[in-house]
Amino acid sequence: MRRAIDAYPSLFLVIGLLALWQIAFWLVGRNALLPPAETIAYLARLLQTARFWGHIAETGTAFVIALVIAVIAGLAIGLSLGMNRTAAEVFEPFLLAGNSVPKIALYPIVLLIFGIGMPAKIAFGAIHGVVPVAIFTLTACHNVSSILIRSAAAMRLTRWDTIRSVLLPAALPDIFSGIRIGFSLTLIGTILGEMFGSQRGLGYLLMTAIGLQNIEVIMSVTLLLVLVAATVNTLLLAQDRRLRDPGK
Repeated sequence: MRRAIDAYPSLFLVIGLLALWQIAFWLVGRNALLPPAETIAYLARLLQTARFWGHIAETGTAFVIALVIAVIAGLAIGLSLGMNRTAAEVFEPFLLAGNSVPKIALYPIVLLIFGIGMPAKIAFGAIHGVVPVAIFTLTACHNVSSILIRSAAAMRLTRWDTIRSVLLPAALPDIFSGIRIGFSLTLIGTILGEMFGSQRGLGYLLMTAIGLQNIEVIMSVTLLLVLVAATVNTLLLAQDRRLRDPGK
């Protein structure tokens, strides 16, 4: 048994989670949960409807745009501060403070600026993702050996060439970790944005189902989000490990 677990840890993790889910259903009842088999079956029926795919497309579009904005802005901020020690000392505390602020408190401001709809949830998703990407990028730049930076200066490389040829390759593993964290937080921000200021998307479906106490939709949409997030995070984590240990 031990060998089987060591050989297929992910499989046994999924089986364990499903077992815990089933036990939780037995404990709390149908008013709060659906059993795994019924949830999977209901999700399969939802995936056969064009309307549900429309909501998936809405959320996917908003999330991808928000993630691109978060990554580009985060890299720009992190690299700019990482190349300038004085600026980093001044602005890094503000980045850390911004990371600790509950982003939901900013949502009324986002709605006032962007209104209800796609721009607001894109902005809200990007707000969640940009700070961790910037912080990880800044930290990665600080961890780059000073010998590499001095060598680039001795070779009279331009700032852009130093970033492209020296800084980014050396800092890439830590930067990628920031992008991985930014992915998860951007997805959370996009869903929250849809829950409180949208009329389409998976977040909107969740909020509507909560109001109607529709356990089937709540459980099915939640399961879909968990499956997508877990799958992508597993792939990103595997790539992260390859970057840190290319020999494996």
